[in-house]
Formats: sequence, C-alpha cells, structure tokens
Amino acid sequence: MITRFLTDVRVKFNPFSPRSKPARLFLSLIPPNARADGMKVETQMLPRTSKEPSTLGVKFKDGKEMNLDLDKMRITEVMEEVDRHSRLLARKEELTGN
Repeated sequence: MITRFLTDVRVKFNPFSPRSKPARLFLSLIPPNARADGMKVETQMLPRTSKEPSTLGVKFKDGKEMNLDLDKMRITEVMEEVDRHSRLLARKEELTGN
C-alpha cells in the first residue's frame, strides 16, 4: 500500500466485532514511522456493545478526502481505493519532476 501521499487517517471501529477486521488490518499496514513523517493517525475505539459501523477517513496531500464504510468492504477493496488515488498522485509527481 502506498502511504507516502496520506496526511490524515481517521479510523473508528469496535475491536471486538468480526466486521472490523478491515479497520484493524488497515492500521497494521501503516508504517511505524508514519507519525514521525507527518501523518496524523486518529483511532476511535467503540464500546463492545456498539452497533455503529466501522469507518475509515483518509486525507491525501492534494486535499482529497475519502470516507469509506468498512462494514461493507474487504481489506483488498480498501487498499484498491486508497492506492488508486495514491498512484494518480505518484504519476503527477513523476511528470512534474519532483
């Protein structure tokens, strides 16, 4: 997963729910030095009895924001969505020569 274009990650999930697996896996894919490199990572743990769906909010360097409902998605689909825009930003960066 391409994380160098992410500036802000917000995850809300119930850690005891089996449907929160994509949220947990996404957090595990973020590199350990991401916060030191300027990425803001916010996690909100919901109580065990919560029926609220797991959500993921991602903000990119170009200002685009993605809000994904993780209850209806698999981790591969989440990675595809995030990587699609990251590859577009990488291509733009490559073409401008930065």
